[in-house]
Order: sequence, then structure tokens, then C-alpha cells
Amino acid sequence: MLARIALVLCIAFAAMTALTGAASAQSVQLIGQFRDWSSYSASEGAGAVCFAMSKPAEVTPSPDGYTQAYLYLTHRPSENVSNELNLVAGFEFAPDQPATLTIGGKSFDLFTQKDAAWLLDASQNDNLAGALRAGTSLVIEGTTDKGILVTETFSLSGATAASRAIGGC
Repeated sequence: MLARIALVLCIAFAAMTALTGAASAQSVQLIGQFRDWSSYSASEGAGAVCFAMSKPAEVTPSPDGYTQAYLYLTHRPSENVSNELNLVAGFEFAPDQPATLTIGGKSFDLFTQKDAAWLLDASQNDNLAGALRAGTSLVIEGTTDKGILVTETFSLSGATAASRAIGGC
């Protein structure tokens, strides 16, 4: 689990670095920009990693100390992982408090750790990816370490194209 968190944080840092145009020791390449989503490929020790990412369109309320949130859909072929959803929330979640992701009336439970969240049931990865491609918006609700319920809303405009762009990873 800690290796997974470290990888996600490394990818998040690399993506943010790529977005700001700064040089990075990790090789991150923009595959394409698709409305509100972007697709990237990266190389790392374990092999290729491809991910689609987006920022929230709205965060309500914006918690104290909030930093930019990112939502990722990741493929790691060398680990037989596809359609893994990860949220870097931009705030610390309350310990042992789950979060909920909703798309078009379908809800998925997320487990949280520090400022990140993943699907509680990884066998739902493909179902979530299908809902993501079919939906228009995605809403994540989670409780901060200060006890405040925060709602992050993501546009899914471009999510289908971004997800297809990483499909050949």
C-alpha cells in the first residue's frame, strides 16, 4: 500500500511538473489534452504508467489549507492494473472516514488515507471507468480532518477521449 501511495504521489508530482513546464527527472509525456482532461505516459522503474487526469471544476466549501486536487485514471500494465481511480484531494481526510464517488446516480465507496482516496473494491475499476465515460460529471464527498464535509465536482467532458488515449499503454 505504501509503495502504491508513493507511486501515486510521484505521478502527481510529475504531472504537476509537466503542467508547469519545468524539467523532471521522470520522463512524463503529454499524450493529449481533451477538454477538461489530459492524458500522460510516464516511465519508471517498474515500467510504463499511463494516466488521464483532471482538476475539480468546483470545491465546496474550500477547506483551510486547500491545495489543488487531481483525479487520476491510471494504467500500469507491468502490474496488470488498469482503470485504477485515485484522488489527490487537496486536503487531509479524517482518519478512518470513507468517501463517496457518484456518477449519474451510481455510487462507489472510496477508502481514504491522508490526502488520497481509492476505490474500496478494486474489482469495480472497470465499472467505474465505464460510468466515467458515460457520465457528464463526477462528485466526490469526503470529510476533512477538521470534520468538514467537502464536495469536489469534476467535469467529465473529455474523459472518454482521455481514457481511450491511455488505452494502448
